[in-house]
Amino acid sequence: QVQLVESGGGSVQAGGSLKLSCTASGRTFNSYAMGWFRQAPGKEREFVGGISQSGRSIFYTKSGKGRFAISRDDANNTMYLQMNSLKPEDTAVYYCAGNRFDLFSDSGKYDDWGQGTQVTVSS
Repeated sequence: QVQLVESGGGSVQAGGSLKLSCTASGRTFNSYAMGWFRQAPGKEREFVGGISQSGRSIFYTKSGKGRFAISRDDANNTMYLQMNSLKPEDTAVYYCAGNRFDLFSDSGKYDDWGQGTQVTVSS
């Protein structure tokens, strides 16, 4: 099991940028595929994108493709989500999650979650 803590959320105007971090405890972070999810009020949690254990495979959903960039720094047990050209519809609580076997878009496949960080984008 790995403990995850997100940080970097905040309030920005449309068109702005934020960089979220997901820091893991423990020495096995590099064995986890990591995903970013978000949940807006009244909506289901949705997959934003993720990165494989090796870092060679990175996936984005349509909502973030071209605007978001996911990376990982295993030496510092941290995954990042760089978000550019933010839109009001990106407003949500953003979560990171880990899976020891593979990268999934289904939130039910993840056992390890952070507490979330709020991102608010105003128009």
